[in-house]
Amino acid sequence: MTKIPIYFVPGLAAGPEIFEHLELSPEKYTFHYLKWIKPLALEESISNYAMRMSDEIKEENPVLVGVSFGGIMVQEISNFIDAKKVIIISSVKTSDELPKRFKMAKFTKAYKFFPTNIVTNFEDYAKYFLGKSLKKRAKIYKKYLSVRGKTYLNWSISSVLNWKQDKPKENLVHIHGTKDHVFPIKHIKDAIEIKGGTHVMILTKAKKISKIIDESLTF
Repeated sequence: MTKIPIYFVPGLAAGPEIFEHLELSPEKYTFHYLKWIKPLALEESISNYAMRMSDEIKEENPVLVGVSFGGIMVQEISNFIDAKKVIIISSVKTSDELPKRFKMAKFTKAYKFFPTNIVTNFEDYAKYFLGKSLKKRAKIYKKYLSVRGKTYLNWSISSVLNWKQDKPKENLVHIHGTKDHVFPIKHIKDAIEIKGGTHVMILTKAKKISKIIDESLTF
């Protein structure tokens, strides 16, 4: 049996580690993990960035799986390759699904003042805003938020807020949690809902997500 290649793209500032809890059969699939690359400049278009990232895809007719900003990115990558299917998790499939606060941030340009150094120097800031009971959570953030270049973070935030897509892609599967506070479910249409799933459900609801991915590719 020919195995189906799956290429994974993590969320903003995250590394491939966020997919470590998925339970997909290595007898059916081959797994490839795309890493964030440095933008050529803050003005680089998301389309050009996706084209450069697509150079890392060597398999034909792959499945693209993206989480959060990675979900936006796999949709952009699908413009440059023939994908068997695009699966987005905790993400949006059109600009209209972005929450109002994102649109306001775009309009006011407030995102340009986001303190990206808090993420870039997470360990230095954590001691000031995390109590002892949250130290364990801080370690988790440190593990999964492994991509912290300031240029990359500024570029990513701008790219999310300025992303333009009017219609959903064909052959797309959208998996979304009902408790997602980054992209609230009330703005999301035609998604497979996971009850109680938050924006980080790739870590906490991995078994359910794995089942949905598998079923969407085998039935």
